[in-house]
Formats: sequence, C-alpha cells, structure tokens
Amino acid sequence: MDYFNDRNDLTKRRAAGSSAAPAHAANTTTAPKKSTLLRRLLSPHEIATLLLLLHAPVAAFAKPELPVLQEAGLVETVSTDAGESHVRLTPEGNAILRGLGFR
Repeated sequence: MDYFNDRNDLTKRRAAGSSAAPAHAANTTTAPKKSTLLRRLLSPHEIATLLLLLHAPVAAFAKPELPVLQEAGLVETVSTDAGESHVRLTPEGNAILRGLGFR
C-alpha cells in the first residue's frame, strides 16, 4: 500500500468515508472562479482618465492610458453614426469610481 498516494487520492478517501477530505473537494462541480477586476493598482493618471470619462466620452486613444484601461475592461470603444470612435466607461469602470466615492 502506497500511503502517500492513497492519502492524496480523493476517490479513495470518499469511498472510505474519510472525514479528512478537504471541504472544497466535496463540491467538485463549482463554476470557475471569476477573474479579479484588477491585478494591480491604478495610477493617478488612469484614475484621472476614468474621472474624465465619467462626465463625457472622449475620442478613442486621446490619452495614453486608454489602451491599458481598455485591456483591464474598465473602458470600451464605441463607434458613432458619423464613423468616429469614442471611449466610454464600462460597468466595471463605473464600479471602480463608485468604490472610490465618485459616483
């Protein structure tokens, strides 16, 4: 008997009715964990750009912070009927501003 492999084999632990099974192993069909909104802190320039977008959309790529904010999912590019592209806040971007007390 290989104690290490038997001890770590979840199917054998469940079959034996061991209470040593981890609590998270009991529910193996959980949905994948949603990724976190931000993986780093926003710079002051990025926060200022979000505040500008709070009041009105700006022309696409008018500020150097926009591609980073778009990659983070905080802003999105929308096209107007005239064919111009503007950038506006996403619901996640609005949530950041609400968390900071601006909305």
